[in-house]
Amino acid sequence: MSDPTHGWEALAGRFAAIRSEVGVDVVRRWAADLPPGGSVVDIGCGSGRPVALALAGAGFAVSGIDPSPTLLAAFRRALPGAPAACETAEASGYFGQRFDGAVAIGLLFLLPPATQAVVIGRVAQALRPGGRFLFSAPPVACRWTDTLTGRESRSLGEAGYRVLLEEAGLRLIDGHEDSGGNHYFAAVG
Repeated sequence: MSDPTHGWEALAGRFAAIRSEVGVDVVRRWAADLPPGGSVVDIGCGSGRPVALALAGAGFAVSGIDPSPTLLAAFRRALPGAPAACETAEASGYFGQRFDGAVAIGLLFLLPPATQAVVIGRVAQALRPGGRFLFSAPPVACRWTDTLTGRESRSLGEAGYRVLLEEAGLRLIDGHEDSGGNHYFAAVG
């Protein structure tokens, strides 16, 4: 039987302990283009630190989705009252609502390519017209072994993500690098 958390449930405590503020600056700059007080879904939210907390601190209504019960419990402690669902990104109902923005930091490349396409399609359906999507992945197509989970990771690269985004009705508009050298893609509906 496959692990819907892709190895993260077994590493939840370790992951939460080492999660840093790297990338928060990129998320804050991206969020500046969202409507004030808008709604954002954090897909693969983990413990909520640092992304969901930064967004909530900036006045956004944040919801979280993560398949790890341990990490989602930490998210609920960090953001009491924020909607949270213990489910995979590809199977999520996205709370039956549409959002102004969606973030998927450190998630897509952990999924098989076909699942990445499904998630991008689901995100597009969950965004309001003009909604924005920010996700992280290397800008070039590549494969590597994730250092925490030991599982294969795969970036589809800018060209591959551009195709999937366009097929889902989204348009790639920008790319960003954070202080840790991680790459982010920004898209709009």
